[in-house]
Amino acid sequence: MNVRETDLPGIGKKFHVTTRGGDKLVIIIHDDGRREMYHFEYDDPDESISVITMDDDEARIIAAIVGGMTYVPKALEKVDMAFDELIIEWYKLDNSYRAIGKSIGDLDVRQNSGAMIIAVIEKNHKKHVNPGPDFIIPAESTLVVVGEREQQKSFKQILLNGSG
Repeated sequence: MNVRETDLPGIGKKFHVTTRGGDKLVIIIHDDGRREMYHFEYDDPDESISVITMDDDEARIIAAIVGGMTYVPKALEKVDMAFDELIIEWYKLDNSYRAIGKSIGDLDVRQNSGAMIIAVIEKNHKKHVNPGPDFIIPAESTLVVVGEREQQKSFKQILLNGSG
């Protein structure tokens, strides 16, 4: 997949995405939070065949669905989504992880690993998007974490050891 990013002064940012399958998509993120997505003809890259306009909250819900935050395919134990150097990983915590019962702030996750917990999904499927430093990591939960590969390794050690 190829992604190109362009600043749109006074408007926001524009992302040109070409998928491995050849689909062409343009996403415009306006400074006021609106998103516009344009899908283009294969044969005529200048001819838009569909457009979707979303508010900020709608775009975030769609991003969570597409990104696998609401449902991770059962065939995939661990899903990696590479965006240049960034990787999103899912960590399903069993009782051997010593980080269970500690807060994100106690673990000092960002300071000690550079990674960031972007969501926690509890055993009962309750979701916590962007949990704060006071959030206590529950047993048998799944953590969705963004960071570079080395940051992910450090983060996993924090989970296993319960400290940085």
